Amino acid sequence: MPTKRKPNAARELQGFTQAAECLKALAHPVRLRMVQLLLRGRYTVGELAEDCGVPDNVASEHLRLMQRCGFFRSEREGRKVFYRVAESHLEKIMSCIESRFLSGASR
Repeated sequence: MPTKRKPNAARELQGFTQAAECLKALAHPVRLRMVQLLLRGRYTVGELAEDCGVPDNVASEHLRLMQRCGFFRSEREGRKVFYRVAESHLEKIMSCIESRFLSGASR
């Protein structure tokens, strides 16, 4: 017997679709490392690129993808552009990832 759809099911599905797109933006080791760094403070593209071991243009592309989801914001100071976290929920997501995969808790 088919179940009736709730009136807000379409809205929920739309929300899950948006969440999936943003989670895809995080689904890369370099991007996760960038999130980890940016949760500690602000960084330039060059600083992030150096820490992550990627060229500046690659770091810029990773940042652009995540900024589109609203994860980061940029601030210009003179000739430098600094990035910082704009989405407070990233801290919870990263905490889950770190405890599961980086602290020896993985099976």
